[in-house]
Amino acid sequence: MDLTAWQRICHRLLGGVFKKRARADKELSDNLVKASMPMMPEVYMATVFVTTFVITALGIGFVALFFVPEIGVIDLWESQQDPTTEAPCFEWEYWFPDQIDESKPGNGCPDYKTQVFPPVLKVLLVTIGGVIVPFAAWKFNKGGAQREAKRRGDMIEKYLPYAASYTAAMSAANATPAKIFRSLAMNKDIYGDVADDAAMVYRDVTLLGYDLITAMKLSVDRAASVWLTEFFQGMVGTLTAGGQLKLYFLNRAEHYMRENRTRLGQFLESIALLAESYIVVAVAMPLFLIVMLVIMFWVSGSGAEMSEGMLYGIVLGFVPMIHVAYAVLVYTSSKEQDM
Repeated sequence: MDLTAWQRICHRLLGGVFKKRARADKELSDNLVKASMPMMPEVYMATVFVTTFVITALGIGFVALFFVPEIGVIDLWESQQDPTTEAPCFEWEYWFPDQIDESKPGNGCPDYKTQVFPPVLKVLLVTIGGVIVPFAAWKFNKGGAQREAKRRGDMIEKYLPYAASYTAAMSAANATPAKIFRSLAMNKDIYGDVADDAAMVYRDVTLLGYDLITAMKLSVDRAASVWLTEFFQGMVGTLTAGGQLKLYFLNRAEHYMRENRTRLGQFLESIALLAESYIVVAVAMPLFLIVMLVIMFWVSGSGAEMSEGMLYGIVLGFVPMIHVAYAVLVYTSSKEQDM
């Protein structure tokens, strides 16, 4: 995959500066390989730095809009009259029209004051725009490779049980390992990120001329999932010891399917727990709560204070938020199992 225009620009600007340091960062190199991000470490670091610099400049520019003299938000705010002094100044102009001086602020009213921008907000603006935003941008951009590697690892563990079953079926049909990995690579829509690693193995064997054991060892180093690492290491051990890959694939397929059933069982148990708590928290509790609130509202004159606005807020705001929260929990939990 070619670099994007932005990545090429960043590399031309700072690629040479980060080249030595980025290539010495083994963790970054491993994350790029496991994340299947086809770029050199210096390109990644240059992109991270330039992107962070641009975001920092935008953040500082946004803060500067508040502090620019005369035309900034703060100066415009502080040039306006304080609403609390409008009535006294109006009365002063009514009773003392001969003392009005239009050349002075507020026509010379002694009670005239302008609004004051809160100092806390000034400090907060500078802190957010000058410190928090740049730091968050750096951490987010710097951790992109690690997040992608983790995402690929999670997806591989979802698809590997089915891919292992497929390899067992292909091996039972006396297909060679190269044909098995080629077939896996051609079915990315079915086996997801496992197909990418299979494609790399097939490329190493057919295009680069490596033998199967060497290609497996290379795949062990770039596998993003522990399960896939064990799968490739087992293949290396089986081939080195002269074992049968057919039996190995069958055993691995059975093992991964058991692990997958365990994982799905835990997911169903968590959903069942959410369902039980939903009945209590989102169905039963609101009924009792509404009854109690209505009674408290009726007897509010005898000690318990409950306003009508608070009652509407709880019924129309708090209770629906419980259902929304549970919907979000179920949705996020289900997305983790989405394939």
